[in-house]
Amino acid sequence: MDALVLLIPLAPLCAALLIGGGHLFGFLDGEESEPITSSCANWAIMLSCLLALILLGANSLGMNTGSFSIGRWLSSEALTIRMNFITTGFNVQLAALFSVLLAIVMRFSTNYMHRETGFHRFFFVLSLFAFAILLLVLSGNAVGTLVGWETAGLCSYLLIAYSYQRSIAVTNATRVLVTNHIGDACFIIAIGLSVAWTGTVDWNEIIATLPQLPTSQITGLALCFALAAFAKSAQLPFTPWLARAMEGPTPSSAVFYGAVMIHAGVYLVCLLRPLFELSAFIMAVLAVVGFMTALYSFIVGLTQTDVKSSLVYAISAQLGLMFLECGLGFWQLAKWHLCAHAIVRTYQLLSAPNLMHAVHNNPIKPVSPKIAQLRWAYTASLQRFWLDQITDWALVKPVRRLANDLCYFDDHIVDRFMGAPNPALNKMSSLVQLEETKIGARLDNNADEFAQGSGLAGTLTQWTATVLHWFEERFVLQGVSKGAVRYGRELGHLANKVEHLILRPRYLVLFVCITLLVAF
Repeated sequence: MDALVLLIPLAPLCAALLIGGGHLFGFLDGEESEPITSSCANWAIMLSCLLALILLGANSLGMNTGSFSIGRWLSSEALTIRMNFITTGFNVQLAALFSVLLAIVMRFSTNYMHRETGFHRFFFVLSLFAFAILLLVLSGNAVGTLVGWETAGLCSYLLIAYSYQRSIAVTNATRVLVTNHIGDACFIIAIGLSVAWTGTVDWNEIIATLPQLPTSQITGLALCFALAAFAKSAQLPFTPWLARAMEGPTPSSAVFYGAVMIHAGVYLVCLLRPLFELSAFIMAVLAVVGFMTALYSFIVGLTQTDVKSSLVYAISAQLGLMFLECGLGFWQLAKWHLCAHAIVRTYQLLSAPNLMHAVHNNPIKPVSPKIAQLRWAYTASLQRFWLDQITDWALVKPVRRLANDLCYFDDHIVDRFMGAPNPALNKMSSLVQLEETKIGARLDNNADEFAQGSGLAGTLTQWTATVLHWFEERFVLQGVSKGAVRYGRELGHLANKVEHLILRPRYLVLFVCITLLVAF
């Protein structure tokens, strides 16, 4: 039964390749091809769902061995990376849940995205994302998890920028991608540290070797994985990216930021539970960051006026509580919280467009009078505590100013000093100039200025070109009519005499001795 784990992410990957290839080569295009595209995507994810449920049932009956490997992917000295998967425990449970939610969203999207311009592109990206997230939760090593992690982030970017003709959608997608890449960089650093300190990237082997590591290494490794989880699950200070991600279509918002991808950080922390439990400092960091994110999201959520924004901060608040539960050691509670939250948020985000009709004429519940009197808190909540502005001030603007300074330095100092060679492209060839000279025509009054340039490089190029042009004109072009052939023949006889002299035995022996001395 363990072999079924390979087909679970493989089915949506095949669907993505079929849809993407068909759309690329023009086989799937327009409204008439929508049933083919949607059927391909839906049947693939339903197959994955069925296989995941069978694997979950086999796991419940104790029929799974715990892992499945299909061979070695990479080997370098002592490091060996295998293509292996986990077939028991929380990974299989999460894969079954995510595949069911993906199947629901995929079926919902069939009607929701009907006659949309990017219908085929949407199902291609959604199928690719299904492959990525199922690989992420089932992979038995850090490299496989990273592949799913990065592919899911790329799919998120593509669907946030689904309406790429709108500049705000592209801008938000780019900011989300850059923010997530901060966590991705921490993930890659953590993998590098795992290889350096444990000599492996296999999750089970990393966990098995943890007791042999000193506290400092455990803390550093746990901190890198924690930062990657914070960025992926929109914890402080990365929380603002989640609101920007709602630019995508409603089905993608539901599956990415309500059901599946937003929980990847919590999953990573639960997966590495033995690592975090060995570092009391990182456990405290998880608890503090989770609590601060929940408090921040609750306050900001009080002043949101649209459905998606309200749901965004409700989601980040619940994710903060999950990290708080992990930090306090309530691991089983965090896992159940993750599963229940994924189901509820999927339903809420899918029904968000219809929610305004359902709650029409229902009065909004007022906040506590004590909170209502805090005008400074109201202003801070409206401005979302200025996190975006602080990020711009602390990161974006300094990088932009540095880029401007480097550009100015390059344009006004480096280019002026080095210059740029400007050969005389408008000059005629040397042979044509010779013909002009023979017939007495001088079409260029500045013939001596063979090349021009600026700066150091330009000046050196100009001098070199002038010398070569003088040599060519005096000894080659003019020499044709002044006995250059005779001088060349005499020079050849002299070279032959030198060659015969060098080939004498005494000189050959001398050269051999010199060569041996140099060699030794």
